[in-house]
Parts: sequence; C-alpha cells; structure tokens
Amino acid sequence: MSMPFYVSPEQLMKDRADYARKGIARGRSVVVVQYDEGIAFATENASRALHKVSEIYDRIAFAAVGKYNEFENLRVAGVRYADLRGYSYDREDVTARALANAYTQTLGTVFTTESKPLEVELVVAEVGRTAEGDQIYRLTYDGSVADEHGWVVMGGQAERLGTLVGDAWRPGMTLPQVLQLAVRALGSPADDGGEQRAIPAAQLEVAVLDRTRPRRAFRRLAGPLLEDLLEG
Repeated sequence: MSMPFYVSPEQLMKDRADYARKGIARGRSVVVVQYDEGIAFATENASRALHKVSEIYDRIAFAAVGKYNEFENLRVAGVRYADLRGYSYDREDVTARALANAYTQTLGTVFTTESKPLEVELVVAEVGRTAEGDQIYRLTYDGSVADEHGWVVMGGQAERLGTLVGDAWRPGMTLPQVLQLAVRALGSPADDGGEQRAIPAAQLEVAVLDRTRPRRAFRRLAGPLLEDLLEG
C-alpha cells in the first residue's frame, strides 16, 4: 500500500497564492481614480462586449482583472445580490461595503476549500454624495479586502503603475486630468529604456461613477467624448 502524498498546509496555501497571482499578472491593468465629481475607471481593452468594468447598482460599480469567465460569474452574482437586497429592503441599503463582504466570503471559501483558486482581483466602488463619502474596496483572490483611498491599480504591472499614479494623483483633480493620468500610466514603458505608448481611445474601456447624476451614477465614456477628454 503506497503512502499518501503529504503537502503541508503552508506549502499548499503558498502554491495556490502563487498560481492565482501568476494568472492575474497576465492580464492588463485596471486603474481606478477618484476625481472631483466621482470615480473613474480605465483599462486597455479593445473589446466592446467583454467588459472589465460594469455597473452593479445605482451608485456602485465593479472592476476586475484575471480570468473573464470567473469574474463575470462574480459580477452576475453581485447584481443579483444587490437587486434582491434593494427589493427586499430599500435601495439605500445596497452598499459597496456589504457587497465587498459578500465577495470576500466567496473568494475566501474557494481559496481554502477548492483545488484551484479564482484567478481574479476585484474593485467594488461606490460614489457618495460628496468626495468624503466615496468608497473603494480592493479584493484579492484569497478573500482579503482593503479600503483604498484616492486611487488603486490592479492586475498586470500593478505595483509599477501604482507608483506612477500615486506620485501624480492629487485630491480635487478633474475628470480629464485623472483620465490622462490613467492612460499615461497604462501606456508607460516596462523599463527605463522603453518608449511611452500612445493608447488610442478605441483601445480603451473607460467608465465613471458621476455623483452629479440624479440616480444611476454609472456611465461609459467612448468615441468623440472620450477623445475630447483625453485631449483636454
């Protein structure tokens, strides 16, 4: 009788984390940045149908990197959760914090009990009536959650791009300013000897949570409007 193959819990968790991180790093980064009238999302994505940034509820948006089929299932589950909670109680009871808590439970359970972790990283954001009321939560593959302020970058070269965004971002920046900052970061060279890439508007997926809109704050930006903002 052969002896069962033993792997220590520490090594098993490390292997799962390495596997998930490698899968996430292969995807293109998503930049989320606060501006004076809301929260902006930008990523390099030529597809007009397979979105990485989506609306969840009236003032809540969802952004993701990693495996599309996995984060799309999480997005659909989030929409159902929000709709059910808003219908059962009140629309004001649907919050990014509650949604982030639900996602952490799912991600954490899959990471610890399933043979393969989810290769995803998420941002759940809610725009407040004022800038102080904005909420941005970053969720990782193992169910960890962080309350971010100002900006967040995930996927791909997140650490490098995060440094670029963090050094240039200031409170009160306008929408054109934060979009230009995000696109500069996305097109920045991977090494000192590289050249800055000019990413055309048609290759970008951009959306905002606009606090000035009366109810549904989410809006996609594309075409001439996005081109004007990037030039502006």
